[in-house]
Formats: sequence, C-alpha cells, structure tokens
Amino acid sequence: MELIELKANIRATVGNGPARRLRQAGQIPAVLYGPKTESVLLTVNKSDLDLALKQGRSGQIILNLVVQDNGETYTRPAMIKELQLHPLSRNYLHIDFYEIDLNRKITLGIPIVTVGSSVGVERGGVLQIIRRELEVECLPFEVPESIEIDITDLDMGDAIHLEDISLDGDVELLGEPNLTVVTVLSPKLEEEPEEEEELEEEEAEKEDEETPGAGGEE
Repeated sequence: MELIELKANIRATVGNGPARRLRQAGQIPAVLYGPKTESVLLTVNKSDLDLALKQGRSGQIILNLVVQDNGETYTRPAMIKELQLHPLSRNYLHIDFYEIDLNRKITLGIPIVTVGSSVGVERGGVLQIIRRELEVECLPFEVPESIEIDITDLDMGDAIHLEDISLDGDVELLGEPNLTVVTVLSPKLEEEPEEEEELEEEEAEKEDEETPGAGGEE
C-alpha cells in the first residue's frame, strides 16, 4: 500500500458558521490528533480529498498529510479515523485524521470477500455471511484491501471460523478463534416454520367446520 499525499492548511476558526462557509468555498473542516499529537485544526480541499478517496476505502488508505502553517510546511503520516457525511446530500461535513507511526502496528477492520461457488449453495443451501469485516493488526503498509475466503468446499451445515482463515505476511486476525464468519444454511430451516403454519391453518379450518353454526347467521 502506497502513501497518498494530501494537502491541508491550518484552520483558526471554529463553530458551525465558519465551518459552513468553509464548505461553501470547497474546503472541508478537519482535525488531526494521535496518541502523541496535540489536536490540530485543519482544512482540506474537497477535490483533493475526492482524488485520495478514489484510491481506496476511507478507513484503509495511508495518507501523507502535507500541512501548511504560516508559510512553513511539515508532513504527518495519518489515516482517516472518521469521515462525517450529511445524511441526505452525502456531502463531506468533517474529517478526523489520526496520526500514526509507520513502524508500529495499527488495528482496523478489513472487508470480507467470498470467492468460489459453494457446494452447499449448488445443492440448494443458503450462504450466510455472518461477519462483513474482520479486525486485523498489522503495520500500516501491510494493510490488506480485503480478506478473501474460499467457500468452494462449504457444504450445507458447514461453517468457516476465524481460526480457519490464514493471511499473508505479518497480519494478525483479532477475535475469538471459534468466531463464525461464513456458513451455509439448509433450506429446511426456512421451510419448517411455513409447513407448521399450514398444518395449524388446516386444523383451525377443521375445528370451524365441526363447530355447530360455524359460518352461518345467528
């Protein structure tokens, strides 16, 4: 994974009014912080952010923030901790950047991608993905884009657990070893309740027929 450069400027103003004016001018309010970093108020150009986000998921890309501060420039390696969007327009509202050490491991969620055609699904089973992403710990430049899980041999009733998944490099999966990630359900589990409902309806109809005056006028 490469380091993606993103320019930022120091921001002096705070509050909803100034933030709204910045967004109208194409600038997104932001903040940079970390375990050894005091919070720094920033602005980022919307177009520059769009270009950076095209290169990966917002929570996975490694950024080289180039910060302009009163004519001086310094860089900080960072990741996007939170990207706030407007619930309707989906426009950017605010960005939280988290400074990282490129030589220290980080923890983050990686999406699951299934590959292959399950034997159980071909026989009528239903594939159920229990976990859409898994948490890993690794160095910033070893962050995988996704975690591929081969489901080819997965039959009805089978499951893949965390302990069954192996990753390349020095990437560690976090969580309980017996955590179920993917399984194939038998269609019978879904049909049984429907069959029971049909039997109950038939029994109710018989009771109505046997009841004197059922369905007639009083």
